Amino acid sequence: MPARPDRAPGVLESATPQDGSAFLTWLRAPRPAAEPGVWRFGHRPKPQEVAQPVPARQLLSGAVIAFLVGWLLWSLLWNGYLGGWWLLPLYAAIPDSWAEPHSVASVVVVYAYYAIIALAIMTAVGRLGRWGEVWRRYGTPAWRRAAPPPPPRHAPEEDPARWPHLRAAGAEAAADRLTAEAGAGLMRDVDHARISRAWHSVQAGRHAMGAFTESVLRDGAAACLHPSGNRDLPSRAARHDLVTAQVRLGTSADDQRNPYAYRGTGLALGPDLLGTSLLAVGPAGSGKTGRVVWPLAESLCLQALAGRAAVVVVGAAGSGLGPADDYDVIVRVGNPDSAYDIDLYGGATDPDEAAAVLAEALAGDLTQPHPGADSRRSTTVLAQLLGPFRAVHGRFPSVPELRELLDGAPAPLAALRRALEDEGQLGMVRELDARARQSGTSTDPGTVLADRVALLDRPAFSGFFDTSGQSRPFSLRSLDHPVRVRIDLPERGHADASRILARLVLAQFSMSVAARVDRSLFACLVVDDATGTITPESVRGIQRLRSAHAGVVLTLRTLDDVPRPLRGPLLGAAGCRMALSGVTPWDGQDFAEVWGKEWTETRDITDRQIVADEPLAKATHFVRKVITGKAPTAQSVTVRKVERERWSASELAHAVPPGHAVLSLTTVRGEHAPPLLVDLTG
Repeated sequence: MPARPDRAPGVLESATPQDGSAFLTWLRAPRPAAEPGVWRFGHRPKPQEVAQPVPARQLLSGAVIAFLVGWLLWSLLWNGYLGGWWLLPLYAAIPDSWAEPHSVASVVVVYAYYAIIALAIMTAVGRLGRWGEVWRRYGTPAWRRAAPPPPPRHAPEEDPARWPHLRAAGAEAAADRLTAEAGAGLMRDVDHARISRAWHSVQAGRHAMGAFTESVLRDGAAACLHPSGNRDLPSRAARHDLVTAQVRLGTSADDQRNPYAYRGTGLALGPDLLGTSLLAVGPAGSGKTGRVVWPLAESLCLQALAGRAAVVVVGAAGSGLGPADDYDVIVRVGNPDSAYDIDLYGGATDPDEAAAVLAEALAGDLTQPHPGADSRRSTTVLAQLLGPFRAVHGRFPSVPELRELLDGAPAPLAALRRALEDEGQLGMVRELDARARQSGTSTDPGTVLADRVALLDRPAFSGFFDTSGQSRPFSLRSLDHPVRVRIDLPERGHADASRILARLVLAQFSMSVAARVDRSLFACLVVDDATGTITPESVRGIQRLRSAHAGVVLTLRTLDDVPRPLRGPLLGAAGCRMALSGVTPWDGQDFAEVWGKEWTETRDITDRQIVADEPLAKATHFVRKVITGKAPTAQSVTVRKVERERWSASELAHAVPPGHAVLSLTTVRGEHAPPLLVDLTG
C-alpha cells in the first residue's frame, strides 16, 4: 500500500508545514528580477541566445569524419606520400652541430616539431568538426549543467528568515520571536506576508512601532491578524508565491513566436500587472473561469488575508469562483438566505453622486457608444428625484419608490411636494418642477429609466436593495480595508437585471477606489462574463484605475458583446490582453490591430530549371531526369526584412492549441511584454 499523505490534497507544502524546513526552504528560494510576467520563484535566467543547435547525428558524424581526415593527412605526411616540403622549416632551424645522428638535442627538436605539426592539424580539423561543441554538449560541462545548483547561502545579516529589516530598526526581540516561530514550523507564507505588510505600514507611519512589537511578542506568527481571524485559505487550486505576490497561470510555450527569454518559463500575474487591468476573451469552455478567474481571485484573497489587497468577485451564481470559505462577504442577489444586501447607491450621501452611479447602471449601455458620449441626461433626471426625496426622508428611495417617481405617479410626487413646501425646501421644489416640465416629452429618458428599474422591482428581489437600514447592505466604500467579497448574480431568469447589477458594481468600484484616501491597498474587481457592462463611462473609469492603485479583470465570450466603437478604447484601456483558444477571426483581427507589427526576417526560396548548353551537360541532365522524374533545378534564397503582424487574425483563430492563450502584458511602471503563447495547463 502506498504511504498515507501527510497533508490534504490541494494544499501547498509551504502552507501547512510539519516543521520549519519546508517553510525556510521556500522563503530562502531565489527570486531574481525578471521580465514582466515571469514566475520568479526559483527562476533561473536563461543564457544568451545561441544559434539553432546542430542535430546530434550531424554533429557526431562530422566530428568523426574530421578526425579521419586529420589522421589521413598525418599518415600521408609521415609516410612521405606528400613529399618532404613540410620538413623544410625544421632543417632551416636546426644548427649543423645538431645534425649528428641520435644526438639528444636533435631528437628533442625533431619530435617537438612533429608534435607542433600534429597539433596544428588537430586544431584545424577540430574546428571543422566542431569538437568544442561535442565537448560542451556531451562532456563534463554538460554534466555540470545537469546537476542542480546548490541552494543559495545567505549571510546571517541577509537571511530573510532572521528578519534583518526588523533587527536593523531595533526590534531585536520581535525578530527573535518570529525567527523561532519560523524554525518551529508555526509560520506560513500568509503569516510572513501579513507581518511584512504590517512592518511596512509601521515604516510608512500608519501604525506605531510599539503596537507592532507588542503584537508580535504576544502572538508570534499569528500577529496582526486579518479581521476574519483566518491565516490561510481552506485549500488552494493554484501555485502562489506571496513574497512576489504572484500566482502562476501556466508556462510560456517553447515556440519560435515567443521571445527567447520567455520560452519554457512559468507565466505569473501579480498586482504590478493587474494594476493595468486584464481583459480575457474566449468562447465558453476555453478556460476563462477555471484557469484565469479562479486562480486570480484566489491569489487576491490570499493577498487580502495578508493585508495587501481588497477584492470583489462578481459572477453568476454557481459559476465556480471559489468556495464560500474563501470570502468574508457573500452577496447572493435574489437568494432569501443571503446574509448581505447590496447598496444600490454605493454608500453615497450626495444625490448627484448617487444619481451618476445609478444612471450608469440603468442606462449606461443605451448611451451612444463612442468615447465622447456620456449619460448626463439620465443623471439629471435621477438627481431631480433623489435630491428632493432625501431632503424629506433622510435617505434615498427604495426600488419601488424610485419606480413610482420615475413613472410620474401623481400621489407620490404630490406628497413629496407638500413635504418640501412645509419644510421650506424651495430649491428642491424647483427640482421637482423641472422634472414635471420634462416628463412626457419625446426626449425624456425617465420612461426608459422606469423600465430598467422595473427589472429590479421583481418578487425575486423583494427584500433586496433596502434603504431603510433594516438589512446589511455591502458598500464598495469599504475597499480601504482588506475585504474579500463575492457577489452572486441571478443570471438564470434575470439576465437583464444581472447586467444592470454588474454595471452598478463596476461604476461603484471606479468611483470608490478613486475617492480612497489610503491607496496602499491594491483594490481589484473581477467580473466573470462582463457582457453588457462595457459602456463609454466604464471605459473611462478603467483608464483611471492605474493611478488609484486598482485594476479590473474582465472576461468576455467574444468582442461582439462590446459595441464596435468601444472595442478599440477597451483594448487600449486594458494593459493586459488575453485571447484564448477558439476566438473568432473577427475577434482576432481586433487583437492583431492592438498588438501591432514587428520587423521579421523572411527567406524566400525559388526553384529554377537549369538550362544546359553543352552536349555533355545536356546528356547528364537527361539521365538525371530519367532517373528522378524531375528536371534539374537550382535554388535561389532571398533573405529580407519585412514588417508583419505579431499574431495575425488567422493564427489567433486557428493556430492557438486548446488550453492555450496568447497574452500580452504591461506593468504599472510601463514595462511591456509582447504577445506570448501560454500553456494554461502547464
